[in-house]
Amino acid sequence: MAFTHRRAGAPEKPVLDGLEEKWSRRWDESGVFAFDRAKTRDEIFSIDTPPPTVSGSLHVGHVFSYTHTDTIARFQRMRGKEVFYPMGWDDNGLPTERRVQNHFGVRCDPALPYDPDFTPPEKPGKRQLPVSRGNFIELCERLTAEDEKVFEELWRHLGLSVDWSHGYQTIDAEARAASQHAFLENLERGDAYVAQAPTLWDVTFRTAVAQAELEDRERTSAYHRLTFRADGGRTVLVDTTRPELLPACVALVAHPDDERYQDLFGTTVRTPLFGVEVPVVRHPLAVPDKGTGLAMICTFGDTTDVTWWRELRLATRPVIGWDGRVLADPPPGIETPAAVAAYAQLAGATAHTARERVVELLRESRDLVGEPRPVTHAVKFFEKGDKPLEIVTTRQWYVRNGGRDAALRDRLLARGTELTWHPEHMRVRYENWVGGLNGDWLISRQRFFGVPIPVWYPLDADGRPDHARPLVPDRSALPVDPSTDTPPGYAAEQRGAPHGFTGDPDVMDTWATSSLTPQIAGKWRSDPDLFARVFPMDLRPQSHEIIRTWLFATVLRAHTGHDALPWRHAAISGWILDPDRKKMSKTKGNVVTPGHLLEQYGSDAVRYWAASGRPGTDTAFDVGQMKIGRRLAMKLLNVGKFVLSLGEAGPESAVTQPLDRALLAALASTVDEATAAFEAFDYARALERTEQFFWRFCDDYVELVKARAYGDHGDAAATESARAALRTALDVLLRLFAPVLPFVTEEVRSWWQEGSVHRAAWPSGSEVRRYAGDAEVLATASEAIAAVRRAKSQARLSMRAEVAGATVTAPRAVLDRFASAEGDVRAAGRIGAVELREAEGALAVEVAF
Repeated sequence: MAFTHRRAGAPEKPVLDGLEEKWSRRWDESGVFAFDRAKTRDEIFSIDTPPPTVSGSLHVGHVFSYTHTDTIARFQRMRGKEVFYPMGWDDNGLPTERRVQNHFGVRCDPALPYDPDFTPPEKPGKRQLPVSRGNFIELCERLTAEDEKVFEELWRHLGLSVDWSHGYQTIDAEARAASQHAFLENLERGDAYVAQAPTLWDVTFRTAVAQAELEDRERTSAYHRLTFRADGGRTVLVDTTRPELLPACVALVAHPDDERYQDLFGTTVRTPLFGVEVPVVRHPLAVPDKGTGLAMICTFGDTTDVTWWRELRLATRPVIGWDGRVLADPPPGIETPAAVAAYAQLAGATAHTARERVVELLRESRDLVGEPRPVTHAVKFFEKGDKPLEIVTTRQWYVRNGGRDAALRDRLLARGTELTWHPEHMRVRYENWVGGLNGDWLISRQRFFGVPIPVWYPLDADGRPDHARPLVPDRSALPVDPSTDTPPGYAAEQRGAPHGFTGDPDVMDTWATSSLTPQIAGKWRSDPDLFARVFPMDLRPQSHEIIRTWLFATVLRAHTGHDALPWRHAAISGWILDPDRKKMSKTKGNVVTPGHLLEQYGSDAVRYWAASGRPGTDTAFDVGQMKIGRRLAMKLLNVGKFVLSLGEAGPESAVTQPLDRALLAALASTVDEATAAFEAFDYARALERTEQFFWRFCDDYVELVKARAYGDHGDAAATESARAALRTALDVLLRLFAPVLPFVTEEVRSWWQEGSVHRAAWPSGSEVRRYAGDAEVLATASEAIAAVRRAKSQARLSMRAEVAGATVTAPRAVLDRFASAEGDVRAAGRIGAVELREAEGALAVEVAF
């Protein structure tokens, strides 16, 4: 593969502005980052790039973490690997639906027929316009396509070295087919199953939520002390924060060892207001010192209620519907006229309003003891939701994940130890998550813009679906949409008819698709040859908060589907923090969009800030670091122009002078350190070591040898030595900086070399060291010239001021090193005579003006 950047020569006045547009275009035209699939697996480095969620705009947190990945990709490419670096878009799911609803002023009503002539309103009104599922999906596809173009432009501006011909969407045909294929394999193995069970439910989006999508948020509430009545007129007091669930009460529970209630276990009590007889039961999860020690078991207030209900085999009395409101009909057990009348006052109310009404009714009946007592406690929310979750009984699809299978859980924990983590301590988060799973993965969602569950159900003579006998498509037909496609052996007119069929109305959780990004990007189904060359992948880069979702789910799917890890390494990024040390996120409204930063400081400067953040460490948003990065990029331009202005230079073998050979020794050590850091996926340390050497090179070495490089010493061999060392150092430094600062390094290198720096070989410390000498010579010379500069500053003289003489005092070995570079130190410091004095201790320079 040829990359034909031609030598351009240094411009009269180098500038940073415009480099992004210039080089992005040339990289695209010359195919610098094109993936060559003819390479073998051993020659390929493949990356499972995170597909960003397409729901508005990217922010600096994206720039931060994606820059980290790009530095690794560029390093591996320069190390001789063919880099498979695709970019995907995560464009299905709730964020996209919410953006479409707000942007177009519509909402999906699947009961409506498709309107082929539908046009969304020019200006969304206050009320969202109901549209069919087909029309809604078309609007989702339309808006995500527009957003993806903007995202791609920003990524190109940032300089991501992506091969854009290998892009994908999590809703495109390839992704839908892969997701459905994997689901059908899960179904065949018995890993996927449908069940009617209590489900965590978001009442705003009206969809089920998985354990991995939960978020605890502190909320104010109150304890209400209620009076239950036992036989013989005995009153039993119970504290609850959810009195609105009183009609859903199915039992009272206390700890088996609680002496206060030993005589109540096995008996029944009656609920206040509704007079329902419920048992008093034992369970070790009850907390004796919480409230009165007795708790209501309701169906369902929280996940503990579900545990109690399941293990104690209790009755079910649901009262909260899918919309978060109290159901119209009372549950079983509420039968007396007074109880029915009380329930009627709650029917149709939200949980909040029902709570207020129940409390008033309890006051009137005198079953409320005292006033509610304020409390703050953690409440479960869907991570993208605004209201507390409810638990309702629904029919959902699940995938086994080790939550109820100890053997599978142990195998998944073992997979975590096989994976190489960067940084290593992030593995603990994975292990804690897997060890804490308490149920299988709920993958079905009651939404619209997603990958459909690929099954249908036969209908009986009364038109009722038989969920125990799902109908599945032929694999060759994938992807399918059961809401419009027909199962094998049926005709379209049998949809909804007795003895016909009905399609599953749900879509998969977006993680059920994103967990297959290695398979989707590698074209598992459509291109087995490519898949064999890139899978298992080498790297999964991602942030730490989605270890429990994306990373774990991908490990699960690869383990069960391919008996392998999906990748060899996981590189974990931290968060970007705002000035208050809070995570930047769209939901918090504290994000910074990167467009103006890239324009103001340049992409290399923004990348410099990003690459300065250590792996796995949260990093503050810091414009100051971007300014430092821009100064660094500008210095590269200027020092490049200076070195090249000296004219042609000989090979490294022309480096003969001790100071020049010392420079190569220090440079070789820097190459070794930067290489080791990149191999450990520590881009920040690689940048730090390279930058430290660079400023020493500019501030000390260049100033020390400038006169000799100009030929002022009259020694042709010495001049040639300086020029060769300068060019060698510049060439190596450009390659070391290239992964972080791709635009300025490409620009400077193009002035005197053909081909892209990003396809040049990564420098080798051993090669540089072939002509190296004693690195301490440079250290000694640098220390001496620094002392001279200090003396001039203290005397308030210009750095160009003449120095009559200097006395250098140091141990003999240090004096010998100084003597080998004395001519350069004298020229740089404008020093006349130099006297050397041997003495113990550190080097000291006494200057006489």
